[in-house]
Amino acid sequence: MDKKQARLRRARQTRLKIRELRVNRLTVFRTNQHIYASIIDADGARVLVSSSTNEAEVRSALAGAAGKGGNASAATVVGKRIAEKALAAGIQSVAFDRAGYRFHGRVKALAEAAREAGLKF
Repeated sequence: MDKKQARLRRARQTRLKIRELRVNRLTVFRTNQHIYASIIDADGARVLVSSSTNEAEVRSALAGAAGKGGNASAATVVGKRIAEKALAAGIQSVAFDRAGYRFHGRVKALAEAAREAGLKF
């Protein structure tokens, strides 16, 4: 079993529980250079809101930073942005799907920034 399969195996239980609860989920995907966040509807059929370090507004906010998209400060910007977009779309509460990643570093920074910006989970 490689690293990706192990991560997805860990994520499976969380996703099943969130699906059982029938709530929107905030899911995170990270690479070495970028971090992505999406809010997916309760059915898992469509993406309601998304944000990443690839967006022009986020890149301009990170213009002077070292590493640009692969660090905790970039994850904080993405977390604030996803919360703002969600609140504008009328989404106040979500379940956090860490996608098998440890709640540590960039994933934790994104979650805490989203909470501080007003998203409940």
